[in-house]
Amino acid sequence: MDIFTKGLWLITGIWFIVSMIKDKKKTLNAMKMSKKMMGNMVGQIVGILFLIGLILTFIPPHVIKEYLGSSNVILATLLSAALGSITLIPAFIAFPLVGSIVDMGASIVPAVAFLTTLTMVGLVTFNLERQEFGSKFAIARNSLSFVFAILISVAMGVIL
Repeated sequence: MDIFTKGLWLITGIWFIVSMIKDKKKTLNAMKMSKKMMGNMVGQIVGILFLIGLILTFIPPHVIKEYLGSSNVILATLLSAALGSITLIPAFIAFPLVGSIVDMGASIVPAVAFLTTLTMVGLVTFNLERQEFGSKFAIARNSLSFVFAILISVAMGVIL
């Protein structure tokens, strides 16, 4: 476990103790609620993890390295961004998936493009957004989100 994770555990523990001291009943009720919510999500999480494992089993690492590696970063970034824009999976599942893809040889820039468009662009939910906020807003938000996701991925490539 790295120092960052240990620090987060320490901060969480401290705030849990503070919360228990301040109002023990509220804290225990919140813990019960979160346990129930997590219990409701376990089936979905296991299913998604199984699906990710299955996908990664059928896509050999050399294919990921060839298409998402450093050979053609611009094309790989645009392809990853497009795939992330139409994919609808929770972000907490996407992070391990992206980590696995990077471990298989994918470049950071396409991986970050996939992750940022996954969380920022919503082509799957576009119709709902259009109905609630209007076409202009939905198109502008998704377009700007796509552009900024590409800029973020390039910036991450420069930083890392």
